Amino acid sequence: MYSIIIPAHNEESVIARCIRAIISGAAPGELEVIVACNGCTDRTAEIAREFGDPVRVLEIKTPSKVAALNAADAAATGFPRFYIDADVVLDLESIRRMAAALDAGEGLAAWPEPVTDLSGCSWPVRAFYAVWQALPYNRDGGRVGAGVYALSREGRARFDRFPDVINDDRFVRSQFAPTERITPEGTSSRVEAPRTLASLVRVKTRVRVGQYQLRRMLADKPVTEPKSLGPILAVFLRRPYLLACLPVYVGVTLWVKMRARAAVRNVDSVSWSQDRSTRMAACGVHPEQLTIDG
Repeated sequence: MYSIIIPAHNEESVIARCIRAIISGAAPGELEVIVACNGCTDRTAEIAREFGDPVRVLEIKTPSKVAALNAADAAATGFPRFYIDADVVLDLESIRRMAAALDAGEGLAAWPEPVTDLSGCSWPVRAFYAVWQALPYNRDGGRVGAGVYALSREGRARFDRFPDVINDDRFVRSQFAPTERITPEGTSSRVEAPRTLASLVRVKTRVRVGQYQLRRMLADKPVTEPKSLGPILAVFLRRPYLLACLPVYVGVTLWVKMRARAAVRNVDSVSWSQDRSTRMAACGVHPEQLTIDG
């Protein structure tokens, strides 16, 4: 039995889509799906319960992804164990392929290939992702931005509880050497990109703050992959059209770094931070109707 853990905070607009993709076609007893609702004030738990078996719902008062992960981990019984963001779509076939690769000992941790959905995104967001997706360090040793990771029993034994950090994905990646992290062929997860530039900056700032947190906590382990100029230059030599997008990518990256350096000094606790532009789009609200802060 594979255990699927979905931490969810006010995800009523996307939780059904996430669960449906996972369980469609599953054999009896194949999956154990635990939706860890934390601090929810909407219908997330109610919607998840409507699926019945194999879905179980945990309700936690505190709005904390880390608390949700740890509570669901304590309740889960199966391996390989999958951790899936509620706004991500991962189909059963990808789950099976990742599980088979981990069971075969091909690696200790697995990530699918992320497929970024850019529909409805503004042109600066599209320009940013054109460069971001092409960079080699985002594609090697466990895919960055997949919204999903899976651990074998041996892999999960690498650490005890999830620590109080914003970026759990980066924390998990840091526990494994690149040779222990795999992306099995034929696996993919669909991830919706932020619709607006302001939403993109907020999301990337949160990721960057999480990296800074981990660097302080894991001084003896690399949090990000080492970067060399040669492979990056090769990307632009092969795809010179990306040079037109480079100013947007550089500008966003510098903006995010400045915001993150200021924010990390004030990070006292870990709380949910969501891209509301994609959640609202799922509800039929256009991104321009959102009020942008920060």
